[in-house]
Amino acid sequence: MALLIRRRGGIFSLTGVAKLAVVSLLSYIGLAFVDTIWAVYMEELLHNVVYVSFLSAFFTIIAFCSYFLLIPTIEKYNKSKLFSTALVLMGISYLLLALNKNVYFFILVAGIINILISLKVMVFGIIIKDKSSRKNLARNEGVVWSFFNLSWVIGPLIAGLLSEEYGIPIIFVLASVFLFIAYGIFKVFHIQDANVKKKIDNKLSKNFWGYFKNKARVDAYILGGGVNFWLILIFLYMPLLIKLESGKNSYIGYFLFFNTLPLILTEFKMASIAGKVGFKKMFKLGFLILASVSLVAFFVDNLFGIMALMTLGSFGLAMIEPTTEAYFFDILKNKKEELRYYGPYNTTIEASYFFAKVLSGIFLIFLPLKALFLFFSFVMFLYFLYCFQIKEVKEKLRK
Repeated sequence: MALLIRRRGGIFSLTGVAKLAVVSLLSYIGLAFVDTIWAVYMEELLHNVVYVSFLSAFFTIIAFCSYFLLIPTIEKYNKSKLFSTALVLMGISYLLLALNKNVYFFILVAGIINILISLKVMVFGIIIKDKSSRKNLARNEGVVWSFFNLSWVIGPLIAGLLSEEYGIPIIFVLASVFLFIAYGIFKVFHIQDANVKKKIDNKLSKNFWGYFKNKARVDAYILGGGVNFWLILIFLYMPLLIKLESGKNSYIGYFLFFNTLPLILTEFKMASIAGKVGFKKMFKLGFLILASVSLVAFFVDNLFGIMALMTLGSFGLAMIEPTTEAYFFDILKNKKEELRYYGPYNTTIEASYFFAKVLSGIFLIFLPLKALFLFFSFVMFLYFLYCFQIKEVKEKLRK
């Protein structure tokens, strides 16, 4: 509790990391609402699972480019103001989607949302880093990620039930409401992080390609991609499989609810352990668990059995999700590198999303949806093998 609440002069108040965690919870409840029904909503517009894969890949390209095109903006402007602006504009965008029935309008607004999400991710990650010491970064990341995953317990359960009863537009409205609430709480907490550079890195290609001149940074990039590659199976293809097999949006909500529980229960602990024993061991075991459950899922015919296996896989995800970003910050040398390379690092999210969607889309042209479990198992095993050669980092050994 000392991580979340402090006492000064007899008065109890939230710590800095607790305030960030609360804002993260509220904003990601809104995003969890939308992500629960996103794949189903796209399938209703496009009427084809393969089209869903390739359009999702297109949005990924937009987000990928955003991560390094936004670097000068993030360096130049107040991080807190950028974050709050992103929340407001995302809320407005989701209200527009609630009124939408046109594919082309959806593509336009969804493209804008992807840019805003990229901005939100980048500035919030920097704010967390600035509020943490180097010895406690993994621990603080674990706290924030635990609250993030709590949003994935609340959001999907509500979104699945309400979308089945009242339709998808109500979900976009609720998402907008929570984003506006997160904006209000962010302002009430007076979370400040100016962190402005006077000299801006406008050579975008230099920023991006310069990132890959260091092996440790490359390792962090690849490992971060592994987490997000797996999430495409959970948040894009599992909802599609559940909808096609059962026809019920509520089952999607139940699945994402139970899939997130292991993350809430264990992620903070896993992040703390990683800071003590080193990241390498946690990465290897986590990816091996993901590879194993996906392989077994391919041979299971029962939908509920597959859902249970994917939920077990979340224990493996808990070992790597909160620690990959901490690992990235730990291998950097100074603040200049953080501002310059955090944007390029975050393109690993969209790069992995892109390859996961495109390769899965190609698979689905020739093979049934269930064959994706074999594909994802193979990819996770490759990540497991990659972990053997990365640089070891143990935060608690630092002075």
